[in-house]
Amino acid sequence: MKNKIHSFYSRLKIKHKMILLLTFILFAFSSGGLMVLQYAFHVYNEEIYKQSAQSLSVSSNSIENELIKLERLSFQLTTDIYVQHYLQQLKSSTSNYEQYIIGMNLRKRLLEIGGSDKYINSIQMYDMNSYDYSIGNRQVIMHEERVKQIMSQAKEHKGGARWVFPGDADPSLLITREIRAYENISLDTIGVLALRINIEELAKDFTNSLKDYNAHLVIFHEGDVVYPLESPISKEKLKVNFTGDSGYHLMDEEREQYFVTYTPAEYTNWTYTIITPFSNLFEAITYVKNAVFIVNIGLFIIILYLSIRLMNGITAPIESLNKKMKIVQSGELDLFVETNKESFYQDETAEMHDNFNVMMRQINELITENYKKQLVIKDSEFKTLQAQINPHFLYNTLESINWTAKIEKQEKISKMAESLGNLLRSTISMKEPIIPLNKELEIVNNYLTIQKYRYEERLSVETNIPSYLLTIPVPKFVLQPLVENSIRYSLEKRIGHCAIKIVARKADDFMFLEVTDNGPGIEEGSVTQLLRGEISSTGTGLGLKNIHERIQLLFGEKYGIHIMSEIEKGTTIQLILPYKEESEDVQCVIG
Repeated sequence: MKNKIHSFYSRLKIKHKMILLLTFILFAFSSGGLMVLQYAFHVYNEEIYKQSAQSLSVSSNSIENELIKLERLSFQLTTDIYVQHYLQQLKSSTSNYEQYIIGMNLRKRLLEIGGSDKYINSIQMYDMNSYDYSIGNRQVIMHEERVKQIMSQAKEHKGGARWVFPGDADPSLLITREIRAYENISLDTIGVLALRINIEELAKDFTNSLKDYNAHLVIFHEGDVVYPLESPISKEKLKVNFTGDSGYHLMDEEREQYFVTYTPAEYTNWTYTIITPFSNLFEAITYVKNAVFIVNIGLFIIILYLSIRLMNGITAPIESLNKKMKIVQSGELDLFVETNKESFYQDETAEMHDNFNVMMRQINELITENYKKQLVIKDSEFKTLQAQINPHFLYNTLESINWTAKIEKQEKISKMAESLGNLLRSTISMKEPIIPLNKELEIVNNYLTIQKYRYEERLSVETNIPSYLLTIPVPKFVLQPLVENSIRYSLEKRIGHCAIKIVARKADDFMFLEVTDNGPGIEEGSVTQLLRGEISSTGTGLGLKNIHERIQLLFGEKYGIHIMSEIEKGTTIQLILPYKEESEDVQCVIG
């Protein structure tokens, strides 16, 4: 039996041996690790719940006691004999001065009863005319909708206390009561009390211990959050998951997992929760991980011994092949020498060595061949792109002359023809792909002369180029297509004035040429398509692509065209070029 197993294993391919080995290792580690981890997390969750439940119980009881005191204070305020007397006087008084004096006395009495409580933001008392008599360090003028809500809630409970939860306009928790006259047991409504409570300060005073775990106290009632205004857990989940007796949940909210302990309050029927990010609780689980680590070490030693015996016959040829790969990885291909002195079993490892040797010979041949092809392709691309731009410019210039011949008289045509002649001479005489900036500006000025006769007062051009940049070499015919593009989109498609600004500036080793117009702008999604030549337009969408690629062919990937545009505010096309003192430096790039 033993001999049969050994014979079967020796005939297996390497991948089958590795699968068998990994299956055994993973099964052993998974079984032991999962059992221990499952028990560890269960113990940890129970311990965290006990600590959190204890802290929650202390905090909720303390807050509830303070809320009871404040509710009793609201009862004392509404039944105070002086408060009742002043409100009765305000109800019957018609003199403004008398009402003012009574109001002062009412505020003084309110201050004597409840002005010293640190959790009270303000005491708001309203007479039958809804006039506010308020005292407190943090008084507010409540919004009309908030006042209506208070009046409505108080009226529904007919003198009983009613809690009004915080809102965006007022972050205070409110106790509201309808004030009824008990003299002669008439129970007539004589006012409304709203006690504004600083629930945030109240909660912080009794939850200081939660800061160590970055935990949050959240109080809610039937899905409405009492504190704070923004809860880490959504209202929908609070309403569904926390019903019945005390307990805990593990909840996910916006890719964050939370450990939530909850308990209902007997007096207010509110639900108090402590919400703690689960990631902050892992310190206490270190002791459990140690137990898992000890068990895994025992399993690892046994598996490691068996794995070494099995893998020695597999790793030796792979390590030899790895040494060859490191030689290639270093880039020293000339040092790579094929060797046939190595002897391996006739399995996949031997085939890997043979295939690697063949692959390296083919790679060296392909590198040499590809290098030669790239030199030819770069030269062909450059000549093709440059030839594609010049006919495009000539077509647009002839079209401008045609328009002028139809609209203007012969005087202007002669001057336009003169400018066109200069452009043609510049095209034919200057064969160099790179020229000084002042020469490129001459081409632009000749083109603008023609266009100014065509559009007259509708076109204005401003140039701001420092003198020290005029001798900087730039690719030929990169500026004129940008100006043409601005004129086409700003004038031919709109009725109004077109203002074009040409600016040159230097920053570090870069020179920036910018053409800005006040045209209709380009949509954000169309900018990338323009540079790729994917948009067929009446302007130079294809020309922008050619200029961008030509600059990158000449100078490298970090140069080219950058487009900045905003709808109905204009477009700026920026050429990013190298700043070189002498043209010879740039010519070297082409060479």
